[in-house]
Parts: sequence; structure tokens; C-alpha cells
Amino acid sequence: MATTTKTPDLTTMFKDMMGSFPVDTKAMEDAFKTHTTLAEKLSGVSIDAAQKSTDLSAKWASDTFTKMSALTKSKSEPADYAKAMTEFASASAESAAEHMAAFAEIAKKVQTETMELMLAAGKDMSEEMTAAAKKATEDMSSAAKKAATSK
Repeated sequence: MATTTKTPDLTTMFKDMMGSFPVDTKAMEDAFKTHTTLAEKLSGVSIDAAQKSTDLSAKWASDTFTKMSALTKSKSEPADYAKAMTEFASASAESAAEHMAAFAEIAKKVQTETMELMLAAGKDMSEEMTAAAKKATEDMSSAAKKAATSK
């Protein structure tokens, strides 16, 4: 008499095994929402800083061109050219200091806002992970009890 071996159906076995372990997709959705919200807020901080930096750069260039117009005017005395150049250099140095301080303020604001967002997101993610772990533990205990009582 010939005996035949039946090949185990691994697909069904895997499906049954995975069905015994509940998966909480809500926790995954919440994590995804937290991540996308954080990305949106960080993008907003970056875009705002880029806009302010661009505006500041344009203002600095405009101020420089305005000050340069005094250099290009014809002077009656040669000493007036030296004086105009000295005034331009002095005004440019002062303007550079002011604009660099403004750039530093923009960078400082970006750093502060980023840290606040990261700390808030870390707290939210920690709370979500704790809740997900608690729910997973409860679900696993429930599934284990069901499996133990069904035998």
C-alpha cells in the first residue's frame, strides 16, 4: 500500500498564525499622522525662515545699491572721491553688522521653534508608543487566553 505525504499548506498555516495575533492598525495610523504633522510644521518653519532670509538679502542688496549711487556721482574735487569711498565703506560695514545680526535672529528663531516641535513630537510619540504597547499586551494576553481555552 502506497502512502502519500500531504505537503503542508504553509499559506494557510501562516494566515492562521497571523490571525491569532491581533494587529492594531490605529496605532500605525496615529504614528503616521504624528509624523506627517511634525513634517508639516518643520516645513513651515523652514519656509518661513527662507522667506525672511530672502527678504533680508533683497533689502541688504537694495540698501547697498542706494549707497553706491553716491559713489557714482561726479565730484568737483579729487578728495571728495576718497571721502565718498570712506563713507560707503563705513556705511557698508555698519549695514553688514546689522544684517548679519538679523540673519542670526532668524537662525535663532528656527532653532528654538525646531526644538519646541521636536520636544512636543517626542512627547506625543512616547505617549502613543506607551498606549500601543499597552493595547498590544492586552490583545496578546486575550489571544493567549482564547488559544489556551480552545484546546
